[in-house]
Amino acid sequence: MVGLRRPLLLVAGLLAVALGALGIFVPLLPTTPFLLLAVWCFARSSERLHRWLRGQKHLGPILTHWELHRAVRPRVKWVATAMILLLFSHQLAFGTFHPWIELAAGACLTGVLAFLWTRPSRPAAAP
Repeated sequence: MVGLRRPLLLVAGLLAVALGALGIFVPLLPTTPFLLLAVWCFARSSERLHRWLRGQKHLGPILTHWELHRAVRPRVKWVATAMILLLFSHQLAFGTFHPWIELAAGACLTGVLAFLWTRPSRPAAAP
C-alpha cells in the first residue's frame, strides 16, 4: 500500500482539479473544496503540480493563504456566500428537482457556509 500512496494521491488530486473546474460551470457543485483537496493531495504527491496549482493567477493566492494559515480572507467569504446564495436561489426559483433534493442541497450549502464563516479571516497571531 505504501508504494501506491503517491500515485493514488496524484490521481485523487487530478480528479479533484477536474471536479473543481467543472464546479465553475455547474451550479451547486463546489469548486473550492475540490481545489483545497487537490492542493493537499499534490503537496503529498507532486511538487510540480502543487506549485502549478498554487501559482494560478486567481485561485493560487487563496489556496496558499489557506494552506499556510488555515484562514479565509473576508472578501473571499463574501464572494463565496453571494455566489452560493445567488445560484441556490436561482435553483429554487427555476429548478425542477424534487423538494427533498433541494432540501438536501440547502442543508449541504448551509454546512458549507457555516464552515466558511467559522474559519478565521486573518492568520493567527504568533505565540
